[in-house]
Amino acid sequence: MNRDELKNTIISLCSVMSVSGYESHYADALRQRIAPYFDEHRTDAVGNHLFVRRCGREQAPLVMIDTHYDEIGMLVTDHLEGGFLRFTSVGGLSPSVLQGADVVIYGKKVIRGVISSTPPHLRTGMDESLSDPEELLIDTGYGKEILLELCPAGTPVGFSPCYGALLNDRIMGKSFDNKACAAAAILAIANTPKESLSADVALCLSCYEETSALGGIAPAVYALEPNYAMVVDVNLARVPDTPKRETVPLGEGISLSVSAATDRRLTAMTEQLCKEREIPYCMIAAPTSTGTNAATVQLVGKGVPVVDVGLPLASMHTYNEVIGIADAEALCKLISEFICSEAIAEEFSVSDIMEKEEA
Repeated sequence: MNRDELKNTIISLCSVMSVSGYESHYADALRQRIAPYFDEHRTDAVGNHLFVRRCGREQAPLVMIDTHYDEIGMLVTDHLEGGFLRFTSVGGLSPSVLQGADVVIYGKKVIRGVISSTPPHLRTGMDESLSDPEELLIDTGYGKEILLELCPAGTPVGFSPCYGALLNDRIMGKSFDNKACAAAAILAIANTPKESLSADVALCLSCYEETSALGGIAPAVYALEPNYAMVVDVNLARVPDTPKRETVPLGEGISLSVSAATDRRLTAMTEQLCKEREIPYCMIAAPTSTGTNAATVQLVGKGVPVVDVGLPLASMHTYNEVIGIADAEALCKLISEFICSEAIAEEFSVSDIMEKEEA
């Protein structure tokens, strides 16, 4: 895998619309990109996309890599004269980035729009506070009756898939949260020789993470019954004037969380992998929750030992999120080393702790 392949895969996957609740809207396009790398794939009843690669050994343990696949976005709520749509937010959209944003409405016909903004010339005497999403409008240029037909209430809306490059191999665009992590996981698993795998590997592109504290991952974990798992999600990158204890440096590798929601042994062994393989990383403290699917994964079935890994991302939940390709490379390398680690597979090959202690 080279850097261009990684960059192109990230942009390709992030360009596919997957607003939370609509993760299967373009399922065929997703499967065409990913299925050839795996032995099995299916979409479950709630919308999780599950891909499995077998190591070829009987009674091998199963490791799950989870990267949520849903993205923030909007839903159409009403149609107005003059080609305007009302909408509501899906996930944590900030009003500060909405006005003037270029969007795509994924109705019976895919159409472009822009979120309208009042020019400063006309704002004299107006309240200068930011408007809630429900108070804004999408300008499409279509007539009301056509909009009613093309994009009825409930139609998903996403930011326009436009991507660009910054210095130091950083890229910007929409939906890196969390499909940049998904792309890194896909390439890491696909480019790892089958004979090097220490376990069967299940990649879960999970749903509903942006809109539910529980997330849609629970039924996938229940069905897969993994012996151990890695949850990969973006993490808040440090920029000026942000609290150091709540952020991670951009361009210096991945992060590992120490949390009540993660397994101490698995986290320590993953950190040791980083040290041995010279993978840049930092440790962060997330005492009660990682803010990711890790808290759910650990509590399903008999319980699943889980490690939480973060990819630094700036401008989170905007249409121009920023990541570093070097950090994504570090993530790829860690996932590959993790699924090949014989020590980790042996340590967590028995999911029932009591059974292991008795043995």
